[in-house]
Amino acid sequence: MYRPNLMFLVLYFSLECICLSQSDIYSLSYIYTALSKPLELPGIHEFTAMGLMNNRQIDYYDSVSKKKIPKQDWMREKLPPDYWEKGTQSRKSKEQWFKVNVDILMKRMMHNSTDLHILQWKHGCEIDQQSDGTLKFIKGTDQYSYDGDDFLAFDDVTMQWVAPVVQAQPTKRKWDGVQILNQYTKGYLEKECVDWLSKFMEYGDNEFSRADSPPKVYVFAKKAKTAGHVRLTCMATGFYPKDVLMHIKKNGVTLTKHDGVQSTGVLPNDDDTYQIRMSVQIPEADKETYECSVSHRALKEPIVGKWDGECCDCSSFGAVVIGTVIAIIVVLILVSVVLFVLHRRGTIVIPGLRTGDDESRTSSDSGKGSQNEGSSDIGSEEDVKKSMLPKGSG
Repeated sequence: MYRPNLMFLVLYFSLECICLSQSDIYSLSYIYTALSKPLELPGIHEFTAMGLMNNRQIDYYDSVSKKKIPKQDWMREKLPPDYWEKGTQSRKSKEQWFKVNVDILMKRMMHNSTDLHILQWKHGCEIDQQSDGTLKFIKGTDQYSYDGDDFLAFDDVTMQWVAPVVQAQPTKRKWDGVQILNQYTKGYLEKECVDWLSKFMEYGDNEFSRADSPPKVYVFAKKAKTAGHVRLTCMATGFYPKDVLMHIKKNGVTLTKHDGVQSTGVLPNDDDTYQIRMSVQIPEADKETYECSVSHRALKEPIVGKWDGECCDCSSFGAVVIGTVIAIIVVLILVSVVLFVLHRRGTIVIPGLRTGDDESRTSSDSGKGSQNEGSSDIGSEEDVKKSMLPKGSG
């Protein structure tokens, strides 16, 4: 049976692999994702591969286009055609490798082919650019996951593979048995990956040297799913780099997860800045003081935004309905009064409504006398007001 969380994993991995993006921290990583079967969904392919530098995609390949392409102008301008040709052939080979190994793992896990299964591989490196311009290796990553769970990971200190699940043990024994393979993996993470990252840093120097950008902070509340409650949200957006500290406070006291605080975590915007939201559910009638505090290195001091106690959508529908009803009542009353006054002056004649001036005329002309008295369709102004008031209004 199809497992919905797997679809989330496919979409999630395009963002999960975004690495640290501080001004002096750089990272280069490559992500490969293989599905056990096609999904027939736009943008979702049986196999995808992408390279990411810091928070930006630099190249891409999928099983439909079957071509490695640049995703940054400086990649297109600085790297020769044979780089992309060799990259395309390399990724075609990996696509076949993943296809075979997805089948192997499905059998090892005793999974059937009707379900969707995902094999993912992430490898790369992270460095710290020192004040003198030298690069310091921080860590390397080479790990595999199956259906979103850790399957295998390389420890570059011990040069051994770590297998957190029993099904990964055969692969661990096989790969650890070829020491030259582990030596190559360590060498790639600590040397070759760093060399490529250094080169890309030089190529994309202007792209990755953007100035710090402070956050804009918004505090608002909307009706919650729970009756009588609202969800108070604190949003900070447009900041760079991604490191930010946000708190929701009640009467000056910071609220935590135990108080029901939820967070989206830091997410990327389309313009290479970031955003984050935190929210908490509170009673609609709560009159305590709530505020949002945001700290960022582009700020000299934290921004504090206070909630004004208003709810964006709590009473909007009721207010519109009540306002409309009142407006209709007022209009009808005015029309009724005007018609009644004009009728009394003899300017207009309203069928079924008689005044002292036209009573004799009506009686003599129709022969019905005053038999219609008290049966007016409109009645007096006071009667109109009573008849048009909503029930239960008093």
